[in-house]
Amino acid sequence: MPELPEVEVSRQGLLPFLPGKAVRTATVRTPRLRQEIPAELPHLLAGRVLRDITRRGKYLVFDFGDGWLILHLGMSGSLRLVAPGTPPQKHDHVDLDFADTVLRLRDPRRFGVLLWTEEAPEKHPLLAVLGIEPLSPEFDGRWLHAALRTRSAPVKPVLMDGHLLVGVGNIYASESLFRAGISPLRAANRIAAARCDRLAAAVRETLADSIAAGGSSVRDYVHSDGGAGCFQLSCAVYDREGEACTNCGAPVRSTRQAGRSTYWCPRCQR
Repeated sequence: MPELPEVEVSRQGLLPFLPGKAVRTATVRTPRLRQEIPAELPHLLAGRVLRDITRRGKYLVFDFGDGWLILHLGMSGSLRLVAPGTPPQKHDHVDLDFADTVLRLRDPRRFGVLLWTEEAPEKHPLLAVLGIEPLSPEFDGRWLHAALRTRSAPVKPVLMDGHLLVGVGNIYASESLFRAGISPLRAANRIAAARCDRLAAAVRETLADSIAAGGSSVRDYVHSDGGAGCFQLSCAVYDREGEACTNCGAPVRSTRQAGRSTYWCPRCQR
């Protein structure tokens, strides 16, 4: 699914084109994704000026001043800017027409979320429970060491816990642990403070590198212009089971953790 880098790339791709413009019409073609889409959404959005687009974890927040549209792309969602009059395809569920361009939500699996709130978005139940932003100044090795101290589970699933740390999905957890030289099987509370410094830095660097590469396109994710991300082409361990480690040449291993595939080098990661 789109993770933090992909959502951030989507946000950055929309910022030059949408803020400051008014929604002319909103078209909803399906009543439900993972949750019901508010039936009154076309009426609520018509004529409203979009002020800004922000991100919280894997959620995009469209700021209309006295109301906010909260969007999660789910497993397969993507946002595209298309020319007015472009015919919708099968999985194109929502259009926001800004007169000179149309923001189109595509979601083949319909696991996304689109809702409207008139309370501060950070207080919404979906956002209020989210953990720290890994690209924020508050996230560092000291914070991470304190957060891991009471967690005995393997470190990789802990990194993916959105109530602790947002947006570090399967690819980015595996790659960050490789960069930090830490085994994904190691108990979180058995990682020393110095190694937490390296891990926090690796998480930030991995996410930043992915954003610079346009994210990872491993299934349905594309940019707002239809282009694909390429971070997956530079992965050191993710999806490379049996291949030679890019650092030492040992075969990359794979296992299952919390229902997800984990990749690591048993020689480089301890």
